[in-house]
Amino acid sequence: MDILIFIVVIVALIVVHEFGHFVAAKLSGMRVDEFGLGYPPRALTLAKRGETLYTLNWLPFGGFVKIYGEDGGSGSRAFSSKSRLAQAFMLIAGVAMNALFAYVLITGALITGTPRALAPDELAIARNAELAVANVLPGSPAARAGLLAGDTILSSEDGHFLYAGVDPAAFSKFVSDGQGNTTIALTVRHPSSEEETVFARPEVGIVPSDPSRAVLGVEVATIGVVSLSFTEAATEGAVLTWSATILTAEGLWHFFSGVFTLSADLSQVAGPVGIVGIVGTASSQGFGNLLSLMAIISINLALINLIPVPALDGGRLLFVIIESVIRRPIKASVTHAVNALGFIFLILLMVVVTAHDIFRIVG
Repeated sequence: MDILIFIVVIVALIVVHEFGHFVAAKLSGMRVDEFGLGYPPRALTLAKRGETLYTLNWLPFGGFVKIYGEDGGSGSRAFSSKSRLAQAFMLIAGVAMNALFAYVLITGALITGTPRALAPDELAIARNAELAVANVLPGSPAARAGLLAGDTILSSEDGHFLYAGVDPAAFSKFVSDGQGNTTIALTVRHPSSEEETVFARPEVGIVPSDPSRAVLGVEVATIGVVSLSFTEAATEGAVLTWSATILTAEGLWHFFSGVFTLSADLSQVAGPVGIVGIVGTASSQGFGNLLSLMAIISINLALINLIPVPALDGGRLLFVIIESVIRRPIKASVTHAVNALGFIFLILLMVVVTAHDIFRIVG
């Protein structure tokens, strides 16, 4: 099931990217020979509208748009015959479409609702509110009991009273009321969904600002799902999309800088194998989480395609810029050779990242 969801996600993101190229090519007067779902060999022709074939292909891992003149050809409607501005517009349209799609996905996630820390006035309207562990003090009773950040506290019992609420202040009061004289049984759910009962006795002297108060040494917060209105989501979505784009750009800059200096940290990168698991986890946590993850992948896809590496849109855009400066086309043999080298580099990088995914899972 995880693999099926992964395929759907990847196909959606790539088809959106290619649709950007398709629309820009049509608007620029270029001849579009084919728009395909999946990769060849062709399974069937869905339709033909004007000069464009719409096809379904056997390899279900994306899509493509075939524009006349990209790999040679002549005529007024060929890609190579259009102005450099039109060519650049077509190349960057896929990136722009992925960025726009990310904004739509994030806005949809905010409308659907995703788990987040709640303010006290949001408790009444939140869904699936839970008391989550935000931080555990090293060496504290909570740490010795095995509590970890990310755990959910389902209930707490001291032999006399049971607390099963989600209010952090009420939980803290429940813990301190025992004055450290009783052991508390905590029923917790780990991120793996496994439930466990652990035992911890509150201790005094842990909180410097209030040394007489008995505590477990755990910081808790209320986590729940709150849906935003369309207007709120559209505004907040724009802010979050921009922030995510900046953070992703910084991360990619550090990673690719590390690739060329042989110091890249692969532990922070996931290839196809790793993404399958990440997508599966996100989908199990709710539709809003899946939309958010798709948005992040879409932003990554947009920015990676902007990198001036041959075989990517950024590399092809660099060729267009160079041709504008030298005022003549680059020889086809040169572009083909450079693109082949770029493609080999990308394949090798993908093989390394995928192998790291597998070793991480097996190890």
